[in-house]
Amino acid sequence: MAPISIMTATELERSLRRIASEMTEACAAPEIALIGVLTRGEPLARRLAGHIEELEGVSPPLGALDIGVHRDDGGHPTEGRGFEPTLIDFDLTDRRVFLVDDVFFTGRTARAAIDALMELGRPRKIWLAALIDRGHRELPFRPDFIGKNVPTSLAEHIQVRVREVDGEDGVWLLKR
Repeated sequence: MAPISIMTATELERSLRRIASEMTEACAAPEIALIGVLTRGEPLARRLAGHIEELEGVSPPLGALDIGVHRDDGGHPTEGRGFEPTLIDFDLTDRRVFLVDDVFFTGRTARAAIDALMELGRPRKIWLAALIDRGHRELPFRPDFIGKNVPTSLAEHIQVRVREVDGEDGVWLLKR
């Protein structure tokens, strides 16, 4: 079965602008930092930081987090290839942090990201942001900021593509 388009490039960008606006409403821009979960969360966090700078005139600190060693389900895409480096060159202590990822599913990525983040410092507050929330929680986490809710079956898969990684923007629903 052919993939079903869930979000066009224009809709993806519109969702990121809305999330950035919601983030600045939740916390003043100078007090926040954005950390993208590798691989696709990092370019999404970078774009959110750009939108926040447009809105507030302040560029929030930006980082990238590889959570592969913190996964407990063996399903991380870095399996079989080298891990990408975590790049956070600012102090997390007492910082208000937005963890950004492409798809929120079982909650296991969120748990792994929080574990990895806490090894690097103790933020004052952590918010979770996801472009897509597809449901099916296994752990008691939920994103605070969501681009789009897409209820799925376990036989379906969400594919997010971002131009920085994949050469194009969009979100598709795939049947397995």
